[in-house]
Amino acid sequence: MGGGGSTRRVTFEADENENITVVKGVRLSDSVIDRMKEPSSPSGRQHRSSSAVNDEELKKRIAEELALERARRDSEAQKRRLKQEQAYVRDEFGKILDRERISSNEHLTRAILRERAATEEERQKAQRF
Repeated sequence: MGGGGSTRRVTFEADENENITVVKGVRLSDSVIDRMKEPSSPSGRQHRSSSAVNDEELKKRIAEELALERARRDSEAQKRRLKQEQAYVRDEFGKILDRERISSNEHLTRAILRERAATEEERQKAQRF
């Protein structure tokens, strides 16, 4: 259960009867759950039948919590992918705008040079006549 640098978030809550501590974010095997439920004194073994109901409820709660945690992780992963895609689209638009700017500057420069050449040609014709 230890973890080589795991960053998993774990939270603890008490149920409505304050009898069970619900641990969110930790996956437990059935044997661990069974050991946790076993009473420490021999007198507690009489309540095994009511414990079966609690076992099912506990398993159900753990399954729900795991499903919620999985859904949260999936949602976070989708948000990360969306942000990455948005950044990619922004970069691509930036590249397109840069190419358009360069292209329009080149067209403008060519048009100015043509106009200057035409003006110079007209000036030279005017001087000849």
